[in-house]
Amino acid sequence: MEPVTLTTERLLLRTVGPHDADAVHKAAQDPDIQRWTTIPSPYLREHAEGFVGQAVPDGWAAGSAFTFGVFLRSGDLVGMFGLTMRSPAVAEVGFWAAKEHRGMGYITEATLGASRWAFTEVAVDRVEWRAEVGNAGSRAVAERAGFTMEGVQRAAIDNKGVRRDCWVGSLLPSDLGLPSTAPYLPAPVRPQQ
Repeated sequence: MEPVTLTTERLLLRTVGPHDADAVHKAAQDPDIQRWTTIPSPYLREHAEGFVGQAVPDGWAAGSAFTFGVFLRSGDLVGMFGLTMRSPAVAEVGFWAAKEHRGMGYITEATLGASRWAFTEVAVDRVEWRAEVGNAGSRAVAERAGFTMEGVQRAAIDNKGVRRDCWVGSLLPSDLGLPSTAPYLPAPVRPQQ
């Protein structure tokens, strides 16, 4: 698939390339990004170059991962957002925000914009979110974007060689008022005893 550019009210979501390596490298020096994401730590310049020069374009070309740099209209990098295909109809979100841009709703806005695109243009019927238990910032983004929290999965994330429990949530097309590509039959609600 060819990379696309998405716009939201305040943001431009576009693929990143070699010209973005400095901004990605600088933002990824934040200890919180290195702690809560699976990026290498320490995060070297060569990691940023490999990410923007190979990993991002390879994901788009294979249709396996759709990674967007999240930018203000001024051109400042706010963060990164990705949708990784887990099956033909299921994508998993991953994101981080540069420290100086946290708490402004940018990543929530990017999550909604990119999820809407995935539902309407990629035929995704479920967007999943996972974060290590304790990553309150990531959970706040997911909740503000409308994800339904589904529970805890034990030992479901490998972060730098350590298995960790994670929270999991989902967003469905119907949560955004969109149709699914396949019928959905929710589990019956059982009366509480």
